[in-house]
Amino acid sequence: MLTKEVPAREAAAQKCAVLVVDDEYGPRESVAFTLAAEFAVDTAERATEALVKLKQREYAAIVMDIRMPEMDGIRALEEIRKFDPLISVIMLTGYGTLLTAQQAILGGANQYLRKPPDVAELLEAVRKQTVATTVRRHQAKLAVEALNLNLALKKEIERTEPQVWQGRASVELVHDLNNPLTVVIGYATLLSEEARIVAERDPELGAKLLEYSGMVEKAAEYCHHLSENWRSASKKMLELVRLDLVQITREVQQVIFFGNVSISFSGLAEAHILGSKYELMRIFQNLFKNALEAGAKGVQVSFDRDGAEISATLVDDGPGMDAESVRRALQGGYTSKATGTGLGLGICRHLVTAHGGTFDLKSQPGRGTTVRLTFPAAPQG
Repeated sequence: MLTKEVPAREAAAQKCAVLVVDDEYGPRESVAFTLAAEFAVDTAERATEALVKLKQREYAAIVMDIRMPEMDGIRALEEIRKFDPLISVIMLTGYGTLLTAQQAILGGANQYLRKPPDVAELLEAVRKQTVATTVRRHQAKLAVEALNLNLALKKEIERTEPQVWQGRASVELVHDLNNPLTVVIGYATLLSEEARIVAERDPELGAKLLEYSGMVEKAAEYCHHLSENWRSASKKMLELVRLDLVQITREVQQVIFFGNVSISFSGLAEAHILGSKYELMRIFQNLFKNALEAGAKGVQVSFDRDGAEISATLVDDGPGMDAESVRRALQGGYTSKATGTGLGLGICRHLVTAHGGTFDLKSQPGRGTTVRLTFPAAPQG
């Protein structure tokens, strides 16, 4: 008997925990029964009871009715978001008006279903939202670790001489590895969650797995290059090959920034230069990150050719900088961000110069920042 109970307990422990909140016994138990085969389900008949449970245990998703006595779902959602902004919340109601749906979404709900929900639709929603919670928790953990690392790096820069090449290069490496490593872990999490159910569910998910694995592969390849570049940096110069600068920049937007629509492109459809792919990716990774973290809502990248020169101009609508801040930022080791290292622009200027190009930055407070990079055009081939 014991040999049967132990695996059963272990299997339950591996299931994602889901909390079902509804004051009506029948609907509550029906939803719980539907989910029990795939999830570790807990229930609450009042919002106040649910809030207590949420503070005692970590759940991957909440399925909650909007219409409840004492405290309705909208008010409960507001309270939940005060202490757990990451958990996915699916709202249910038999009163499916547009206004109610809007209130739920504005309050921080992740999904909205009519009550009683269709069984297949309910299962699909909970599967999707538990995965989303897992990814957000991973990324939040990484963000905290990155924050602590950046603070430690900043203190180290202040303590030591930033012009010492090897020390500075080590800090640059960690600085540049942070974004792609976050991508690797985020997509790897998605992969593992989808793989858990793909064999028993929709075979079309195989296409998603291929897409995610492709992203993971690209980001991991980028990380590998940065590490290898550090190992051999003192032994060789950049190896330059014919590359399309437009394609590389778009790849940075897609892989490192999850296709962020705040980054847009115009001008040349192709712009070939002689360069090192991953060093060029580092340039645009840092420029995009600086603009978006400074508060820019949009970054416009335009490509042009003037004779033997290819130019890439990045214009953002962020807060901008005064002349002294620009000077110090280009010098290196200066940042206005609490979590910054002040290395990004220095890295960019160094790598552009290594490609035989020029780096120009203009900025004014309240008028955003414009960065213009020029590179020698590749010979026709």
